Amino acid sequence: MERSFIMIKPDGVQRNLVGEVIRRFETKGFTLVGLKLVSVSRDLAEKHYGVHKERPFFGGLVDFICSGPVVAMVWQGDGVVASARKLIGATNPLNAEPGTIRGDFGVSVGRNIIHGSDAIETAQTEIKLWFSDSELVSWEPCNKAWLYE
Repeated sequence: MERSFIMIKPDGVQRNLVGEVIRRFETKGFTLVGLKLVSVSRDLAEKHYGVHKERPFFGGLVDFICSGPVVAMVWQGDGVVASARKLIGATNPLNAEPGTIRGDFGVSVGRNIIHGSDAIETAQTEIKLWFSDSELVSWEPCNKAWLYE
């Protein structure tokens, strides 16, 4: 079963959107298999955003993600990576569709509430970066038969 890494950024935590974000993923039918509130170290932030290291906004990204607690999560389900991207919406909230997390709650690119893995391979890398195997729970929800054929 496919897994994706989802992170509610400091602005989402500060704005009390944690429950709303979790509700949307649960309502969609995905299974939560990892969850923790984290004060992000600079080292972890730099590793997470390493693909942007040479970009001028890298330092700001790292500073922001370290500025307050984040909620790190792993969600599981068929097509969860692509579906999560649709639930999240465009990176720039001004371009995000209403009904998406960023479309409903985001105000600017630098404060766009949430991060989601952009590909299956990225998800695997991010999950290993943020969670140990012992922090992930394998379980089967009782409603699985109502979600999948």
